[in-house]
Amino acid sequence: MKRTILISLLFFTFSFCFAQPNSDTSKHLTFKGVPIDGKLADFVSKMKEAGFNFKETKEGLSILEGDFASYINCKIGVSTLSQKDLVNKIVVMFQNRETWYSLSSNYFDLKTLLTEKYGKPIENVENFQTYTPDDDGYKMTQVHLGTCKYYSYFKTSKGNIQLSIEYNFKLRGHVELVYLDKINGDTIKKQALDDL
Repeated sequence: MKRTILISLLFFTFSFCFAQPNSDTSKHLTFKGVPIDGKLADFVSKMKEAGFNFKETKEGLSILEGDFASYINCKIGVSTLSQKDLVNKIVVMFQNRETWYSLSSNYFDLKTLLTEKYGKPIENVENFQTYTPDDDGYKMTQVHLGTCKYYSYFKTSKGNIQLSIEYNFKLRGHVELVYLDKINGDTIKKQALDDL
């Protein structure tokens, strides 16, 4: 009887140990489960394994395309520190949107997901700088003019994430998500301070 209880106790103890979830041991902010760190070619290789299609690399910036957070055809920019092959920043550009309804829906859907994962944003601005238009078309005009200020800033111990509504040279609005690794960002700052 004692032997059966001892075996059962050992079984449950080992089962409990192996059932513990893997904690993220990386000191770096992660993107798609990959730490934002290392050489550009290595990081791009991991992104290709995650399902992104590689497009090009120019001057420390690699462009990939693929699906992200249930949105299709996103562009992913992976950049390194200047003068150093060390990944520190990821930019996700979601598809351009022609209407304020679809653009703001993307923004608020992603904001909800980010808030669920990282908690409330530490800074949040959602307004039009000149006036608040009540028409979808006028709101998109404000996006094109650059007077639409919608962004949410999330801070973690490993880095920062910024969600925003942006516009590009084609006069189309899109949602942008930026991941900045803290450790590698501090490396940039240290280099700049050393230069001074």
